[in-house]
Amino acid sequence: MRQVAIYGKGGIGKSTTTQNLNAGLGEMGKKIMIVGCDPKADSTRLILGGLAQETVLDTLREEGDDIDLDQVMREGFSKIRCVESGGPEPGVGCAGRGIITSIGLLERLGAYTEDLDYVFYDVLGDVVCGGFAMPIREGKAREIYIVCSGEMMALYAANNISKGIRKYANTGGVRLGGLICNSRNVDGEAELVSSVAKELGTQMIYFVPRDNMVQRAEIHKQTVIQFDPESNQAKEYRNLAQKIDDNDMFVIPTPLTQERLENILMEHGIL
Repeated sequence: MRQVAIYGKGGIGKSTTTQNLNAGLGEMGKKIMIVGCDPKADSTRLILGGLAQETVLDTLREEGDDIDLDQVMREGFSKIRCVESGGPEPGVGCAGRGIITSIGLLERLGAYTEDLDYVFYDVLGDVVCGGFAMPIREGKAREIYIVCSGEMMALYAANNISKGIRKYANTGGVRLGGLICNSRNVDGEAELVSSVAKELGTQMIYFVPRDNMVQRAEIHKQTVIQFDPESNQAKEYRNLAQKIDDNDMFVIPTPLTQERLENILMEHGIL
């Protein structure tokens, strides 16, 4: 079983990329569980066709500790198993603790079955909080992919996340599998992201071109592979899925100094 966490700057398209990637893996016959680690509980929406998923924390608040797995897990496209951690009531508590609680509950309820090929954790934002770093801190996810673009703050976040990976590399055994560029049509974007990846000691494992097909599919509450399986963008997500499945390059990253990161951005005309 490969346990994979997807990180990246807030709003960069982690959840969309993760769900479309998983649709591709599911189409390949892989058995998958997605654990949404975002209080918005939108990490499985496209796989489930927009079904409002009952979150782990909401269920625990309503039912107490005595709950069954089928109360917090649903099956969607390609029989992908979907769980949403959820979060605390607005203004109360720590959302990061929801991840810790959810993963502990899933382990207790036997969700991590031997037939699973992949478990994906779709994690909110940057690694600045111990709760959100939990999948890598405690070795729950051994593979990390960072979704980014050629924009300054997306690459700043990728570098910051790499610092978190390096911090827990020895204790949790976590490794960076690469950067996934979710294109924003920035000039020279692929070259810039590849340069930053090289400095980190990793790879740009895939460049996902920008295409309005993604938005059209989302309006219909589907992944692109479901909505228009013959489209060019569906082929891109299938290629990304194959790249992830074939990947054997896992590294302890070497984060850049702020000065070096800014110099690379200047070299590529971003600053």
